[in-house]
Amino acid sequence: MAEVRIAKGWINYRLLNTGNGEKEEQWGDYVLRRPEPQAVWPSSGSWQKAHAVYHRSSSGGGQWEYLKDMPEKWVIGYKDLKFNVETMGFKHTGLFPEQSVNWDFMADKIMKAGTPSNILNLFAYTGAATAACSKAGASVCHVDSAKGMIQRAKDNLGLSGLLDKPVRFIVDDARKFVQREIRRGNKYDGILMDPPAYGRGPSGELWKIEDELYELVELCSQLLSEKPLFFLVSTYASTLTPLLMENILNMILVKKFGGKVETYELGIQSSFDGLILPCGFTGRWELR
Repeated sequence: MAEVRIAKGWINYRLLNTGNGEKEEQWGDYVLRRPEPQAVWPSSGSWQKAHAVYHRSSSGGGQWEYLKDMPEKWVIGYKDLKFNVETMGFKHTGLFPEQSVNWDFMADKIMKAGTPSNILNLFAYTGAATAACSKAGASVCHVDSAKGMIQRAKDNLGLSGLLDKPVRFIVDDARKFVQREIRRGNKYDGILMDPPAYGRGPSGELWKIEDELYELVELCSQLLSEKPLFFLVSTYASTLTPLLMENILNMILVKKFGGKVETYELGIQSSFDGLILPCGFTGRWELR
């Protein structure tokens, strides 16, 4: 069985119930119920009275139904970090709690390095990983193709008191940005990415993870410093497997630098019945 690493340390987030293709979560003072393709089993508990429920549309997408009064956005905490939560399009909330497993790993590597670290965060979304790396003392280059996500990331840095830290925000297609950084001769001590399975860049560039991942990892390897700290790829794409990811990282990074590769599933444990909800997986390379 693949190793599963469970997100812990959340101050006011809980997974309340799963099943029948849905999940219910406590985000601070508010309960949200939304689709969850991985929850294929029957629910073993009763659903709470959610403040909002996300309904899928048969034609694609969907919408939130608000059942109780609630704000447009509110704040929850993870250890010494704070983040905004909001009901966004495509059932999202602006935060993926399971990724705290990876935030902790990166923060630990940065703090133990003993020297200033330069980190590249691709497909950086609302900046939770950027905040974690910045809090640990790194300089961070935060890249996302959606301008609105850049502002959300800045807001999250502000909540954690990190706006004065060295963070560079870039609105760009990930691959094009990496190619320019190679030409500029810039180097990074750590690179992380959480690419979508399918999407488009700011100029309509088509992205399909199974077609693009190997090339992107190979390009990014050219940006790593002489003795890098880590390279981390997280994905929710059903078209990829941990073994496939392990092969890519071994072929590119271990061949070039040595070091080791690990892959593991991410999970969140239900507070009701202890069941662990699978939340994608991570491929991780580190030099030592």
